[in-house]
Amino acid sequence: MIRNALSVDVEDWFQVGAFETVIRKEDWPEYPVRVEANTDAVLQLFADSDVKATFFTLGWVAERFPALIRRIAEQGHEVASHGCDHKRVFQMSPDEFAKDIATSKAQLEDAGGAAVSGYRAPNFSIDQRTPWAHGLLSEAGYLYSSSVAPLAHDHYGWPQSPRFLWKPLADADLLELPVSTVQVGGRNFAAGGGGFFRLLPYPVSRATIARVNGEGRPAVFYFHPWDMDPGQPFMANAPLKSRLRHYTNLSKMAGKLRRVTRDFGWGRVDEVVAAERGRLP
Repeated sequence: MIRNALSVDVEDWFQVGAFETVIRKEDWPEYPVRVEANTDAVLQLFADSDVKATFFTLGWVAERFPALIRRIAEQGHEVASHGCDHKRVFQMSPDEFAKDIATSKAQLEDAGGAAVSGYRAPNFSIDQRTPWAHGLLSEAGYLYSSSVAPLAHDHYGWPQSPRFLWKPLADADLLELPVSTVQVGGRNFAAGGGGFFRLLPYPVSRATIARVNGEGRPAVFYFHPWDMDPGQPFMANAPLKSRLRHYTNLSKMAGKLRRVTRDFGWGRVDEVVAAERGRLP
């Protein structure tokens, strides 16, 4: 059985891109924090399923819940960076990005007591607009990134990117492991979890993951702790499209995750990157 990459983007419900037009960063302290309890629920589900994963975690979370970061690491999961406060890469200057990835790396290492080698950009926001991003990640000491979505989407996407592990820099060892896609009619479509996994019937996701594995490659799957939280506050003033994406099938997510962890083989992202490295020219 192919070992696929299982990952969690650790952020709170009010920090998501879907709500950025109705929740300002300066207002975050006004909202109930649910990320610790939700992440603990993810840890329990993984323990019950006997799987290990990578937790791409905001420095904002590490700063406030260092014990949570220690629990993630102590249970054998990889702690990796998701930036400081979920700001998209293309919304930052190179200097701002360099500071963001250095700060979040230090926050996570201080909290978890282990080196951080992986990074995932918020909203998969490394694309053709940020040609400097991979170089700065390498300079900051990261060994891999999983920050590219090789598809067209209204919030993110770099359709021209390779679909599988690639080396973005000729003079550095940093590798990029994109989130999974499948090709249909010459176009790439999501096959790596996220909102698509929660919104669509489970057989669709099972079929797309199996199709990636049928190409002899591991799938890269992700979700968020809030995806499993039907009790989170409801933002009635958010755009309808955002509300549908964010709140649909929250109560079904845990059951679907149990099924997908049973139906496929899973491991940490750093393990999958190491295994795939040998395929590179």
